[in-house]
Amino acid sequence: MGRDTSDGGQGRQPGEWGHRAVPHPGDIRIEAWAACREHCLAEAVLAVVECFADVSRVRPTAVDRVRLPEACDDDLLAALLDEVLFRLEVYGQVPVDVEADEADGGLDVRLAVAGLADVEVTGAVPAVAWDDLRMWPDPYGWSCAVRVEA
Repeated sequence: MGRDTSDGGQGRQPGEWGHRAVPHPGDIRIEAWAACREHCLAEAVLAVVECFADVSRVRPTAVDRVRLPEACDDDLLAALLDEVLFRLEVYGQVPVDVEADEADGGLDVRLAVAGLADVEVTGAVPAVAWDDLRMWPDPYGWSCAVRVEA
């Protein structure tokens, strides 16, 4: 679905998407970008997952669907990340692929997941710093940034 790039969206062309993690004092800042809001949200999820797990060689074992109600862009990002971390903590599910579609102002999300035991854990599960989360339209589509406490 997406791809990692090292330039943080700098020099980005219309239609490109990706994500990266940037060192932040004591934490990690993830940045994601895409042509549309929904793909940007999916890239943000993949970036958070990469903070603690390598899912590159894992096949999903289930597909879960999530419906998030209409909200401002920052709140949709927060709700989606909260849902992902909840499913990880409660059910031991890690997203290996994500698709999101707009639905009446809200969001329909498809999470292709694998069990935590099936992925290579590379670090501690992060906590999202909800006060340092932002999503915005930009000249090439959408971008977002989230600070995660590693």
